[in-house]
Amino acid sequence: MRTDCLYLTDAYLREFTARVIAVDGRGVVLDRTAFHPSGGGQPDDLGQLSSEGQTAAIESLRSEKGTVVHIAAGGAPLPAVGAEVTGRIDWARRYSFMRAHTMLHLLSGVVFHRFGTGITGGQIYEGRARMDFSLEGFGRPLAEELVVAVNDLVRQDLPIHVRFVTRDEAAAIPSLVRVATALPGHVERIRLIDIEGFDVQADGGTHLRSTREVGSVVLGNLENKGARNKRLYLELLPIEAGSTSAGAVG
Repeated sequence: MRTDCLYLTDAYLREFTARVIAVDGRGVVLDRTAFHPSGGGQPDDLGQLSSEGQTAAIESLRSEKGTVVHIAAGGAPLPAVGAEVTGRIDWARRYSFMRAHTMLHLLSGVVFHRFGTGITGGQIYEGRARMDFSLEGFGRPLAEELVVAVNDLVRQDLPIHVRFVTRDEAAAIPSLVRVATALPGHVERIRLIDIEGFDVQADGGTHLRSTREVGSVVLGNLENKGARNKRLYLELLPIEAGSTSAGAVG
């Protein structure tokens, strides 16, 4: 029982229809979904499922080897197995994650092309994100240089594409997997995020169509997590009304 994850090919899908294939407690399993469960540093999507005039708020998600379980808020009415539902994503939250996730890919690409390695983890929040590094001599001057490089890539308005390769094809190119120690065991097709002319990484999260949509990036805190380990926070400035990025939110 697998869920067709619509966000893998269309991260801009805000509303969708699906059919309920299982209900377990407060969990609802659909035959397809645009809700992205937490993974790779990206938090759960939130939103609603509506059916026959009743609406359930989705407060979290759970992913189990290709099956996405939508956890409804306590007391919310649940649709029955076989019912057709309409799902609606909390778009402002999702789009904030998309901006932050693409921002981290730009940062990861800059670091990879400059040092060849050094990234040990990351986490996405609404309007900001962090990345962890294991690089000797990493401090605020270098962090500021990296932010300048990220903003330069944003201004270049590079197209971003999604494509898929086999496990064997992905395994033959070690640079595709930057943080994880191995590709997920249950995934046969590996999804790639291709920032045209700059960088390609294996990733299951939601991303923008162009680097320009990231908007302006500013340096946040820099924390020491050990002798070589540093934690860098980047923040996204609000999108100005009338800008190219703002049009994607409306």
